[in-house]
Amino acid sequence: EVLGFARARGFGAVVLSTSMVQVAAQRLYEGQGFRRVGSSYPSLLGTLLNFQIFHYRYELGDGAK
Repeated sequence: EVLGFARARGFGAVVLSTSMVQVAAQRLYEGQGFRRVGSSYPSLLGTLLNFQIFHYRYELGDGAK
């Protein structure tokens, strides 16, 4: 639904984030064609604990937005 919504409105990509512990979400996104494009730490505590947020992107094509 989200991909169709974004595509119909001319967007070129959909981006999302999930935490490193949400393995089921990672598998879902990757299974739908999202590509992991980076990671970050949500806070200083996250850095100290090595708790990462993964960033994903799905290219829709030649979107204008």
